[in-house]
Amino acid sequence: MIAIASDHAGYGLKQEIMNWLDQKGYEYHDYGCYSTESCDYPDFAHAAAKAVASGVCDKGILICGTGIGIGIAANKVKGIRCATCHDCFSAEATRLHNDANMIAMGARVIGPGLALKVIETFLTTPFSGEERHIRRINKIEQIDQ
Repeated sequence: MIAIASDHAGYGLKQEIMNWLDQKGYEYHDYGCYSTESCDYPDFAHAAAKAVASGVCDKGILICGTGIGIGIAANKVKGIRCATCHDCFSAEATRLHNDANMIAMGARVIGPGLALKVIETFLTTPFSGEERHIRRINKIEQIDQ
């Protein structure tokens, strides 16, 4: 199950992503927002991130204007490793090296065609499981405990 959320700036791209997820047979839950009416991205980032951190969802996709704010908000939830990515190389690397469980994107930064390729890369790339990456992830998880 994939958690997906956006603010008003990311709403249109989120709709395109959900259509693509439907076509590809991915199950997802939409944690909002539900219109282009101005809203606060931390509310929706937090809801989706909590679903991923608790295991209700395996991965998450977040969209705001830049992908930056919504990603920062998600990373405040313990156990979340959200990377803002606008290219396939970064999406692949964050899965391989960081075992990122959420991706953030900016609807004002990336078009829908590339966004879908980036998401496909993120969803289909496995974590490498290499010891050096596990060691680094463990160090990240110990910060501020």
